Amino acid sequence: MTTVAIIGAGPLGRWLAREAARAGFRVLLEDVMPGNLHHAQEYLRTELNSGAMKRDLRRSDEGSIVVSGGVEFVSTIEDAVREADLAIDCVPDELESKLEILWLLDRMAPPKTVLATPTTRLEIADLAGCTYRAEKCLAITLDPRDFARVPETGVVAIKTTERTTLEALAVVRGFWEGMGFRVEVS
Repeated sequence: MTTVAIIGAGPLGRWLAREAARAGFRVLLEDVMPGNLHHAQEYLRTELNSGAMKRDLRRSDEGSIVVSGGVEFVSTIEDAVREADLAIDCVPDELESKLEILWLLDRMAPPKTVLATPTTRLEIADLAGCTYRAEKCLAITLDPRDFARVPETGVVAIKTTERTTLEALAVVRGFWEGMGFRVEVS
């Protein structure tokens, strides 16, 4: 099972967590703001309790809150990425925010972890160049404010760099295709 760390429990992070959990991925959702995590817990409890997606909140052995069968709520980036195959940040699409979060993810995640960042304004080559794993950094060319249109189109655009490995692309492609989206790569 692929483990996905989602950093940021705002609207985009909650939506990604919901869709990933529905697709069967193990999701670790983190936010520095406890209120955002609380709202995400309530949102996901409601969303994942509908129909066949019956879920309950419980505590993990480590004390974090888990929506059984899918989403674990953690309070630190380190806890989120410790076992992650893929880390997706959902921070504002601003240069300083993206550089800071990618710097943290790069240093805290194990070497296997692929980093993906939603952006429409920033160049992934520039962001990736600030990490020690430029070959494992990809952009999801998705405007975080307009993510709700993704289900309408059924298409997710991924932007790579000349250094992106096929393995890193396969992880990101597998994540989106596993949720039922078509992936376009540029």
